Amino acid sequence: MTEAATRNSRRFCILTWGCQMNAHDSDRMAALLASLGFARAEAPAEADVVILNTCHIREHATEKVFSELGRLRRLKRERAAAGQRMILAVAGCVAQAEGEMIRERAPYVDLVLGPQALQRLPAMLAAVENGGAAVETEFLTEEKFDLLPLPEANGLTAFLTVQEGCDKFCHFCVVPYTRGAERSRDLAAVVADARALLRGGVREITLLGQNVNAWHGAGEDGRPARFASLLAALCALPELWRLRYTTSHPRDLDDALIAAHGSLPKLMPYLHLPVQSGSDRILGAMGRKHTAAEYLRRVQKLRRARPDIALSSDFIVGYPGETAQDFAATMALVREVEFAQAYSFKYSPRPGTPAASAPEQVEAAEKDARLQELQALLGEQQRAFNRATVGCAVPVLFTGPGRHAGQVSGRTPWLQAVHLQGPESLIGTETVARITAAGANSLAATLPAQERASA
Repeated sequence: MTEAATRNSRRFCILTWGCQMNAHDSDRMAALLASLGFARAEAPAEADVVILNTCHIREHATEKVFSELGRLRRLKRERAAAGQRMILAVAGCVAQAEGEMIRERAPYVDLVLGPQALQRLPAMLAAVENGGAAVETEFLTEEKFDLLPLPEANGLTAFLTVQEGCDKFCHFCVVPYTRGAERSRDLAAVVADARALLRGGVREITLLGQNVNAWHGAGEDGRPARFASLLAALCALPELWRLRYTTSHPRDLDDALIAAHGSLPKLMPYLHLPVQSGSDRILGAMGRKHTAAEYLRRVQKLRRARPDIALSSDFIVGYPGETAQDFAATMALVREVEFAQAYSFKYSPRPGTPAASAPEQVEAAEKDARLQELQALLGEQQRAFNRATVGCAVPVLFTGPGRHAGQVSGRTPWLQAVHLQGPESLIGTETVARITAAGANSLAATLPAQERASA
């Protein structure tokens, strides 16, 4: 077998934890490996290169990685006994946070690379194949997105990273330490990538960033631009039907961006805007640098600009020092805003963050009780939002087959899943459907033609 044929027969598997940006990083690593001649394997047992792309946000993230590594170690031994080599890599935020310690605890790991060094993957693989091991957790100065290939379009929807890193340094969060300082891609580079996705059949793009609305890349005149101008440039692309972005910070929701929600019809009326707490005292302890009243004023401005906008958010309960009164303020904010969806979590310490060593840690039982109370309210708001669509005719972007035979599925502008009985020819279209029933997580619908047929 020739060297080229051998290379083309090699396979990779990437296991991904965490956020949409991590998933997008995995897609870009997959595209890079494909450009080197590797094929995708469905499971680690079938792969010559296995990459764990890790997240450091959730509790015990590092131990979960080592637990998975233990399982893969046994697989690697079995492959070695059969005369086959498996390269084992750890990427992502745990790799960035732990670095060399990963190989100290698990010397069978061949390669460790942080999220800002993904472009170094080919060189690191070469070093490993030549008998060495490789660790790269530097925040490299070269622009990784200029060196990583754009993943091929696969369907009607796609993610596109425009900003990385964080300068906010919230006291509970590891992102500034694992992703580095805020960096924004130039407008021309983003538009070029968007055009490539649209040529591949994509019709809805979601822009990604740790603080995506803090984007300040070079604009058309070469000077730093604001996020609203990037949205306008993308909405001007004829082939684009829908545009979304996540995740946002309230401090970067400026008046120009709020106005864009009212003036750009392609910008979908759904915004994820994390608040974390409704208590000013806790927001100050978190280092959020905004108050509950400032958050609410931005929400009011958004709703004046785009009356049909739906909001989702993030909440942390049981933050160090949180009292019953602080938690009551969070519940009051939730009742006032009325969220369409939200993610809520119990506070858990992240090593190296200021909050991890803060006094007045809240008892676990109290955190559990508060989380259950908050999630009950948020769940009812989500169900009420879905019920409010029943009887409405809404545009649905149909993206694939449904859960049952004869069904197709898609999304409303408010990111709700929709299922209806209909022909596969609907897939790839944006078609008006009438919502007939609402569940907690999805909607049922019919087409106007079906209604006329049954009349």
